Amino acid sequence: MARFMYGPLDMITLAGEKVDIHIMRDSPSGEWTFLSTEMTDKTGRVTYTIPDDKALGYGLYPVKMVVRGDHTAVDFSLAVVPPKTECVVFSIDGSFTASMSVTGRDPKVRASAVDIVRHWQELGYMIIYITGRPDMQQSRVLAWLSQHNFPHGLVSFADGLSTDPLGHKATYLKNLIQNHGVIVHVAYGSSKDISVYTSIGLRPKQIFIVGKVSKKHHSQATVLAEGYAAHLSNLLCHGGSRPAQGNARMVLVPRGFGHNASIRRRRSAKRTTSFPLSSGPSLPPTTT
Repeated sequence: MARFMYGPLDMITLAGEKVDIHIMRDSPSGEWTFLSTEMTDKTGRVTYTIPDDKALGYGLYPVKMVVRGDHTAVDFSLAVVPPKTECVVFSIDGSFTASMSVTGRDPKVRASAVDIVRHWQELGYMIIYITGRPDMQQSRVLAWLSQHNFPHGLVSFADGLSTDPLGHKATYLKNLIQNHGVIVHVAYGSSKDISVYTSIGLRPKQIFIVGKVSKKHHSQATVLAEGYAAHLSNLLCHGGSRPAQGNARMVLVPRGFGHNASIRRRRSAKRTTSFPLSSGPSLPPTTT
């Protein structure tokens, strides 16, 4: 699914337009395969289900959707993983940002945050980033992740301005677990994310929290009071962490957001997992 919106705040919907859908089945070859032409609905969305005769094997596939009218395009990646794929979840604002400028400038990254994500990726876990930010901020958020060398992963944004960002996060994760057989091994975030992770069945030892935490939350999660560097040392100790189980390790090749990422989108926006745009690395302010 993709969504096409125009304008500086993505306020103009591209409705009733034909969109050509292409996929790269063998990404090193660079050859695009045409899948279908679909029409955007009144909200600017395109939804397409790959038929059985075009089914994909396990892997990570580049997808390109091109508007016939003006040739603007959306590029993103489609992950096809086996059931019981293990993942590690990170709340972007809760896990990574050590500061947040009210002017939307580049917030500082918590020390060793990237190393933590890379550690889990190298163990074969699928990385999932969640945020309550609206999808109109997608390009800036992904560019920020790329600029700071965060490993590639699936990214979930809220569908527009959400009045319940925590509910959005919980719904997204529950869908992955219940409908796609994904297993959440551990999750990271701020104290606000504890209720989200508890709602999907994680135990306190599976929930890692950074930042300010009230006393009542200490029994509900593992508080990383000494920061990520000390946490990484514990993970590297014998028994501190284990490799992911299952066949997904053979599918998910470790890489970063900037790997093979090229987007030619000039005015389009979308709600989907995507590679970053070549824009500046700043993040706009958020309260989630």
